[in-house]
Amino acid sequence: MASVVSRNKDRRINLRATSVQESLIRAAADKRGISMTDFVLESACTRAEETIADQVHFVLSDKQWKAFNNALERPARVRPRLRKLLTEPSILERS
Repeated sequence: MASVVSRNKDRRINLRATSVQESLIRAAADKRGISMTDFVLESACTRAEETIADQVHFVLSDKQWKAFNNALERPARVRPRLRKLLTEPSILERS
């Protein structure tokens, strides 16, 4: 079960599903020997953890890792248009 699923359930999440979706979820929950609620929560939390992890962790080959590190170590390039954009007052700041 996903690490964030708690036995102290004090919140309600309402879902609407088609009869086909309900049957599929019920069948899977029955196969696992758990309630539909526990199955849906476990599945949703697992997917949520994967989604968040995909935004935080990434895997690179040795070649990609070297290229990534080289890009990080490279001195910053002066971008005159970017400097102008970031130093001029925005249209919201102008009177």
